[in-house]
Amino acid sequence: MAAKTRKFKAEMKQLMDIIIHSLYSNQEIFLRELISNAVDAIDKVRFEGLTKPDVLEDNADWKIKLIPNRETKTLTISDNGLGMSMETVGDQLGSIARSGTAEFLAELQDADAANRPELIGQFGVGFYASFMVAENVVVESRMAGDPELGVRWSSTGQGTYKIEQIRKETRGTDVTLHLREEALEYLDEYFLRTVVKKFSDFVEHPVVMDVEKTVSPTNGEEDAPEKVEIVEEVLNSGQAIWRRAKSDIEQEEYHDFYKHLARDSEDPARVIHYVAEGNLEFRALLYLPAKRPPFFASQDPTKQGPHLYIRRVFITDNAEALLPPYLRFVRGLVDASDLPLNVSREMMQDNPLIARIQKALVNKILSTLEEMATEDPTAYDAFFQEWGSLLKMGVYTDFANRERLADLLRFESTKTQPGAFTSLAKYLVSMPVAQTDIFYLVGSSREVMESSAYLELFRARDQEVLLMTDPIDEWVTSHLMAYKEKPFKAVDKGDLSDEAEKAAREETGKTFAGLLDLFRQAVPEVKDVRLSGRLKDSAVVLVVEEGALNPHMQALLKTLGQEDVPDAARILELNAEHASVAAIQALFEKNPDDPRLQSYARLLYDQALLGEGSRVTDVQAFAARINEMIAKDASPGDE
Repeated sequence: MAAKTRKFKAEMKQLMDIIIHSLYSNQEIFLRELISNAVDAIDKVRFEGLTKPDVLEDNADWKIKLIPNRETKTLTISDNGLGMSMETVGDQLGSIARSGTAEFLAELQDADAANRPELIGQFGVGFYASFMVAENVVVESRMAGDPELGVRWSSTGQGTYKIEQIRKETRGTDVTLHLREEALEYLDEYFLRTVVKKFSDFVEHPVVMDVEKTVSPTNGEEDAPEKVEIVEEVLNSGQAIWRRAKSDIEQEEYHDFYKHLARDSEDPARVIHYVAEGNLEFRALLYLPAKRPPFFASQDPTKQGPHLYIRRVFITDNAEALLPPYLRFVRGLVDASDLPLNVSREMMQDNPLIARIQKALVNKILSTLEEMATEDPTAYDAFFQEWGSLLKMGVYTDFANRERLADLLRFESTKTQPGAFTSLAKYLVSMPVAQTDIFYLVGSSREVMESSAYLELFRARDQEVLLMTDPIDEWVTSHLMAYKEKPFKAVDKGDLSDEAEKAAREETGKTFAGLLDLFRQAVPEVKDVRLSGRLKDSAVVLVVEEGALNPHMQALLKTLGQEDVPDAARILELNAEHASVAAIQALFEKNPDDPRLQSYARLLYDQALLGEGSRVTDVQAFAARINEMIAKDASPGDE
């Protein structure tokens, strides 16, 4: 039968643009697609062979063979699968073009996930990806059960194709790519190995290629020269560990696969092997890394996510849509059964099946963390030290799991050893019955906070204060607001006195009213000056009003580029029982116009700035006041 030339009913150039620019990010994908088609063809003939053994034709040595030929500059992908008839080739290799580009795009966008066209399996988009590297594509195929006739299809991808009947001795399909000059690297043995390893390592059927092997002489032939033989070698492992039964997998195997996948030299903190069955079927093999890798924080979050396989065919190595950003540290892969192989990054963002998979994965990961925290608190604390900042992010981004995440949070406190943690649940257990709030302090380091005047009242009361050194902690408390109906309360904000203490302070305040007014005039930087209910040992402290940003958070926001962050109004609190404050009060009572009072007010304000870790605004003036006091105190008195 003579070859017939037919026209595609859609403009192929426009279709190629869609494939290359919209669906694929690199050329290597074409080989994945053709191998995937071959796997589908083998699976189909295996299925038919269950009821029609004759279709197997005594050819059940399932494999996909790559045949690079440098002389002809061709790469052939050959399989012994179901094969295609003349009618099938005409339908399937023209299906996209015949429906039209606009209809094709509309079909992809409008169909729901369950009915979205499986175009790759029909030599659709996947097949046409071949034209990214080939200037001419030739398909020769013979359908199982037809021992006589095969079919040849060929096209340059420029709007027409040729189709003719041929004689083909073996069942299956051969796709021969006449490679472009810039794509001749696909004839290189090492390069083909690399691409197969990357994209198709875990497909069920062997992907093979003839390679040259040097054979050493056998016993008795020591003087004979080495021989070179052609050996058919399997390129893929075919061992999809995530599809094996958990009981058949050793922990070492899990860990070895993790190290290969994550490029990590250490064992993971936990392994999650999860199989979802029923309305939504997928398998997941996820790992919780024990250590944060270098430069993790500077990596693009959209490049961090589990690998995605669809029926063991590699799709992408950063399917960030499968997990929320606060779990982007999780490594591993997901192998879904219900997703189309041509799913793109854009499709994943709005795919309802992806959303359901994400929900199931998040639930499983949080359950694993909960088990870890209960069964091995020491290991969990070490894990949290590495990844706690990201889990805290989930508190204000994942409302549905906020309470579970709150249970997983860990903090140092005034009653833990340095480097040790407590949980919010433990904090509540140790709270005095009369205590109604969860007290916390945010600062740059534990050392700075432990020497802070803000903790004096709580030490006197023997009350625990959470010490928060993570920049994100301020957002965590502001979004949680409470834990188990116990509100969070910052010890450096607002008034911490109870009603009895407030009444007593008001009475004392009458005596100090004049001095407080003098301080307000001498220190205009503050919103107010008042007597303190939180100080026991220190003379002075600066606080902000309830709900305002503390200086630590203001400084952090400014370092992040938010220069327009307003400075929160500060309140200067004096300890009426401190010796220095009492002395200043006595001096005020003796002579309210004594110029030293202004100097002392500024000194105490600067002292409060230094005490909270802030910088003194006028260092020269501060030094001058100190030097003046030293000079007066050190001067010898009258003999």
